[in-house]
Amino acid sequence: MKKNVIHNTLALSIFMLMTATAAFAQEKKGQEPPSATELLKQMDKDEDGRLSKEEIKGPLKNDFSKIDTNEDGYLSLDELKKAPKPQRRKKQ
Repeated sequence: MKKNVIHNTLALSIFMLMTATAAFAQEKKGQEPPSATELLKQMDKDEDGRLSKEEIKGPLKNDFSKIDTNEDGYLSLDELKKAPKPQRRKKQ
């Protein structure tokens, strides 16, 4: 009888751990990077419909010259849409 209780408790604990892990993984998986339109809306401080290097941050700022294909010093919605997607870092 004691073995059954221990066995059932262990099985239930493993099941709960697997369920919580799967839910966490699904939550992380569902996080998509913002769209070009969302980026523009979030970062366009002067609301001119384009992003200057001073308005942006993060990986976008590091790749500014690559994304600014017409070399006008601004990122347009079209340039943002055509920008390469950032590579996610692999967990070690």
